[in-house]
Amino acid sequence: MPDSDRMAGYDAVIFDNDGVLVEPPAIDTLLGATRSAFRELGVESADDDHVAAMTLGVTMDELRKVCEAYELDTEEFWRARDTHASRAQRAEFREGDRSQYDDVTVLRDLDHDLGIVSSNQHQTIEFILEHCEFGPLFDTYYGRELSVESIRRKKPEPYYIEAALADLDTDDALYVGDSESDVVAAQRAGLDSAFVRRPHSTGVELAAEPTYDVDDLHAVADLVARP
Repeated sequence: MPDSDRMAGYDAVIFDNDGVLVEPPAIDTLLGATRSAFRELGVESADDDHVAAMTLGVTMDELRKVCEAYELDTEEFWRARDTHASRAQRAEFREGDRSQYDDVTVLRDLDHDLGIVSSNQHQTIEFILEHCEFGPLFDTYYGRELSVESIRRKKPEPYYIEAALADLDTDDALYVGDSESDVVAAQRAGLDSAFVRRPHSTGVELAAEPTYDVDDLHAVADLVARP
């Protein structure tokens, strides 16, 4: 629920990307990319559980255990995994299987500094900004670099959000996301958060409470425009 004492404008608005600005990638796309990474490094038939563990919500402990099971170098595997994931996602957009949400256009009317902080690969975010032609709207953007260190830095850690705040020269921003890790990352960075109820997150129950719970980006635009 909104904090009635905080109904005021912000200097900046920072957005998650997948599931907020653009449709999320298909799980089969990501699983296929992970399998391709294993095959590139000589593992033709990786265990399905290992593939799943290396596709979503990857932790450092899981990465080490899976790589040890196949005698793979963690940095080499992770770079291959992220490279294939980024390539597969770019193909989704080029082939018309994935696109931006219609309400992204409302951001053109916001009188705020805007940023993106995503747990997707930085090169994927760069591609999306160009492909969807909304890059000029944003003053800064961050995705993960192609390194194991990015696993430690991704949300719910506030590392990339804090980097974006430094670029925007403010600590007064709203973070807009579609997952619990987005809400927690915002809290850790000392920011208010807005949780967007896209079709994939309509029935999600959160253990961490966002400052605002909204239906779309039109609602975000309305609340940040309040004096």
